[in-house]
Amino acid sequence: MREERVNKIKAVIFDMDGVLVDSMPYHYLAWYEALRPYGIRVSCFEVFAKEGERWEKTLTALLRREGIKPTPDILRKIFLRRKRIFRRYFKRYLFENVKQFIYCLKKKGYRLGLVTGTPTQELTRILPKRLRKMFDVIVAGDHVKKGKPHPEPYLMAIHKLALLPKEAVVIENAPFGIKSAKRAGIFCIGLTTSLPRQYLSEADKIVERIEDIPPIIERSC
Repeated sequence: MREERVNKIKAVIFDMDGVLVDSMPYHYLAWYEALRPYGIRVSCFEVFAKEGERWEKTLTALLRREGIKPTPDILRKIFLRRKRIFRRYFKRYLFENVKQFIYCLKKKGYRLGLVTGTPTQELTRILPKRLRKMFDVIVAGDHVKKGKPHPEPYLMAIHKLALLPKEAVVIENAPFGIKSAKRAGIFCIGLTTSLPRQYLSEADKIVERIEDIPPIIERSC
């Protein structure tokens, strides 16, 4: 049944951070440095595991864990500090063969979607304009009320693509993103660019590199 669904897909929906762009180390650095003045230590695993979640929810949980009341003022101050640090240090590195894969899918007539927890303003800085234009639909973090692992982001993408969940495949690298895709009823391929495969166990397929995905979707791509 799973193979049948994959072979009949009409769209491929990508996560961004950790799938298209090797940006997760910079997100970790930004969160670590933004929280440090408040005496909060956050691990790389914590940041990677919560990727895709709305920043307000992530930050609120971290503050409450340390007994700090998450007031709107504190949330805003930390977020703006995180944003400044990310912009200062971020270097754009697309994963190898990402552009070729996307161009190939587009040429073969697949519709393309992008679903990310990153806000629109940061998205435009992270992803090159030429690549952004390849996507038929983009759902950013500030487009939804409930972020990953809630299914809303992927359900919104499917709705905008005018397709059924069984007609798409999602490519994700984080547990929350995989949960979101699966709760939306979409076949999901987990990519081990950020976390080991044991943390991606809810995905239908798990691969190590973007180059391993074409045989699952389109053997001639």
